[in-house]
Amino acid sequence: MMMVSDDCLVECRIDDSDEDVGGEDQINTPPPPPEFASKVSTPSPKPPSPPTATPTRTPTPTHPVSRDPYGINQHLKVEVSDVLAEPVTPRSIDQVWFYSVVGFESARIWTYRCLSLLLAVPFALLCGVFLAVLACLHVWFVVPCIQLSNTFLPCLRSVCICALNVFVSPFCTSVALCCSQIAISLSNKDWHKMRGEEAV
Repeated sequence: MMMVSDDCLVECRIDDSDEDVGGEDQINTPPPPPEFASKVSTPSPKPPSPPTATPTRTPTPTHPVSRDPYGINQHLKVEVSDVLAEPVTPRSIDQVWFYSVVGFESARIWTYRCLSLLLAVPFALLCGVFLAVLACLHVWFVVPCIQLSNTFLPCLRSVCICALNVFVSPFCTSVALCCSQIAISLSNKDWHKMRGEEAV
C-alpha cells in the first residue's frame, strides 16, 4: 500500500457564507500528484452520430425448406427401384436401363409439375374453403347445439321420466298382470304328437 506524503496534500478553504465577496482571491488548486494522475489523456467525447439504416437482405436458405414438416406424405417417396427392378440373369443393355431410369424420373417429375401447375391452386382454394366451412359450422352450429343439449337434456330427461311413470308404466303393469294368468299345459299325447311332426 502506498502512502501519500504531506507535500502532496492541498489546503482548501471552505466558505459557508452566502454573500459573494468580489475582492477575495480564488483558490487555485494545483494539479494532482503524478501517482494519482492518469498517464493517458482523456479522449474528448464524440458527438452522437445518427443511426444509419442497414440494408435488410433476405436470408438465402442453405438447404431447401421442408414442405412436409410432419411427414404426412412419406408414402409418396417413390424411387425407381420401388417400381422397376431387373433380375441378375436376364439383363438388358446398360444404355436401355439408364434411359429407362431417366425416362421414369423425367416423366414422374414433369407430370407432377404440370399437374400441380394446373390443379394445385384450385385444390388449395377448395381445401381452404372446405376447412373454413367446417370450422364455421363447428364454431357456430355444432358446439352451440351440444352445449344447449347438455343444458336442456336434464329437463327433458325429467319430463320423459314423468311421462313414462304416468302413462307407460301403468299400462305395462296391467298387461303383465293380465298375461300372468295365462297358463299353457301340454299332455303326453300332445307331446308325442309334436315330436312326431318334428321327426317328419
